[in-house]
Amino acid sequence: MPRYTVHVRGEWLAVPCLSCTNTIGWLGKEAVRRYMKNKPDNGGFASVEEVKFYIRRCKGLGLLDLDDTVEDALEDNEFVEVVIEGDIMSPDFIPSQPEGVHLYSKYREPEQHISLDGNSLTTEDLVNLGKGLYKIKLTPEAEAKVKQSREVIERIVKEQTVVYGITTGFGKFARTVIPNSKLRELQVNLVRSHSAGVGKPLSPERSRMLLALRINVLAKGYSGISLETLQQVIEAFNASCLPYIPEKGTVGASGDLAPLSHLALGLIGEGKMWSPKSGWADAKYVLEAHGLRPITLKPKEGLALINGTQMITSLGCEAVERAGAIARQADIIAALTLEVLKGTTRAFDTDIHAVRPHRGQAEVAFRFRSLLDSDHHPSEIAESHRFCDRVQDAYTMRCCPQVHGVVNDTIAFVKDIMTTEINSATDNPMVFAERAETISGGNFHGEYPAKALDYLAIGVHELAAISERRIERLCNPSLSELPAFLVTEGGLNSGFMIAHCTAAALVSENKALCHPSSVDSLSTSAATEDHVSMGGWAARKALRVIEHVEQVLAIELLAACQGIEFLRPLRTTTPLEKVYDLVRSVVRPWMKDRFMAPDIEAAHRLLVEQKASVWEVAKPYIEKYRREHIPESRPVSPTAFSLGSLEMNTGVGHGRGHQYEL
Repeated sequence: MPRYTVHVRGEWLAVPCLSCTNTIGWLGKEAVRRYMKNKPDNGGFASVEEVKFYIRRCKGLGLLDLDDTVEDALEDNEFVEVVIEGDIMSPDFIPSQPEGVHLYSKYREPEQHISLDGNSLTTEDLVNLGKGLYKIKLTPEAEAKVKQSREVIERIVKEQTVVYGITTGFGKFARTVIPNSKLRELQVNLVRSHSAGVGKPLSPERSRMLLALRINVLAKGYSGISLETLQQVIEAFNASCLPYIPEKGTVGASGDLAPLSHLALGLIGEGKMWSPKSGWADAKYVLEAHGLRPITLKPKEGLALINGTQMITSLGCEAVERAGAIARQADIIAALTLEVLKGTTRAFDTDIHAVRPHRGQAEVAFRFRSLLDSDHHPSEIAESHRFCDRVQDAYTMRCCPQVHGVVNDTIAFVKDIMTTEINSATDNPMVFAERAETISGGNFHGEYPAKALDYLAIGVHELAAISERRIERLCNPSLSELPAFLVTEGGLNSGFMIAHCTAAALVSENKALCHPSSVDSLSTSAATEDHVSMGGWAARKALRVIEHVEQVLAIELLAACQGIEFLRPLRTTTPLEKVYDLVRSVVRPWMKDRFMAPDIEAAHRLLVEQKASVWEVAKPYIEKYRREHIPESRPVSPTAFSLGSLEMNTGVGHGRGHQYEL
């Protein structure tokens, strides 16, 4: 007998269908009837017949025809939503789908797997797991270590040894011994009571990252979880059954207790859960719809699921990957702006950067040389002002290698910390099978990722700060020699006037967000946890800073391309023309005022989408230039050398531009 799970005013109801000829309208009425039956006041309705509603799928929110039969319109155990006309959603109502539902309706179950062992996950791997590109399986070595650590826990329980979190309470109650008959209840109570987060739920991508990272940590074999339970967690991940995890509530020590507790709560069949098939629904229904059982926690397993820095670190991995992507593209956008403002390449000369050999600085200078006027890529724009009387450029152009460079080095530093952290055991107590004992420690403290992400926000923000100043130079006719605000018929048209204001507003907001959260600490748990990292906020605000940086650079990209329009028919270098063509494929030139926000959003997408990004267009030219300027006898990774010193030996790579006076 087919059965359907129906959402009515925030409640989920299982409705069996006795006849395949029943209609969608019948299903809606039956769901409303059951809803009214559960309410003392019948939900405010006199009868089912007076209720007007429509029905939509939870997956994709597609509307259903009330006259269609359920057999024709729905799959067995499909999730649908009854929307009653005239209802106003309450502030605490959980919609059946997260924001951006059109993206999730296209979800396809991945066919490839990533094997986790707790030691070799990369930040890029984790972001791809979050995107739903892979399923997870354990390596045989990880399975063996998990089994060995669980044997230690079973021995502790059998011998009734007093061990924190296994046979005792938690935090202030660490000295309270729990009888064996209540050890399972202890773990369930822990998860329920610690599920105290608030705020919007994490997006499916971020929930998926958090779940994948917790699996990786458990795979190390120092948590004491049973292999059976860990396999159930993996099955939930592979089915994309994602618990409702509020984004706020962690102080970053003892680990990310609140968000990880919400993660565990869904896995035990309580609270809310989301999948592409169901949307938001009661966790027990979502698991059942995917043929999964709620986890039954054994001694220590609740603690194993919730103790660690995975909320901070998973968001941190997204932040560091996005930061790396926008930092690469910031060089390309700045190079395009320099062309429009008729700047010189002399400031990127190899000798200048060889005598101050910071790796990031050398790499940025190299990228500028590979994109700007040279024997490889001559620029008609550069040639047009070769003999001008300008002596040197403003800092916002001349000092890009020094400013952008330290951002690159900051990202590399933070990425190293994140890579270590995602492959670290962060539980308490730790289970050491080779020593047959548990040890209480402080690996759950989030100070490492918290400090690193505060540093990341401060570093990456500078890309927006310097970009906003370049936007000012593009828009200001006294600095650019271009029409005011990059538009003809100024006055009638305002052009990029307010786009620049938006960039300034985002930069100003970033200044407040860059205040380090990790300098704060509040004592919690009756002074047992008397120093905390506040890493959850460090991670969330780092992501907000990076998003603002992306948006500011999107505005600069649009402004620089608009500036090119006023320099035609002159052409810039081949790689920069390719960037211009990419932008013009989604945003047409600004001939007169129009609705600008969609243009900014389109440019933003070009910076964040991997397959059609500004970086992907320019990268082949940068890498070709690299191959031709690194001696074949000295093959070196592009992230592990000083490009300036290598190029000095080739005798090439000096920029062309203004004739400078000494």
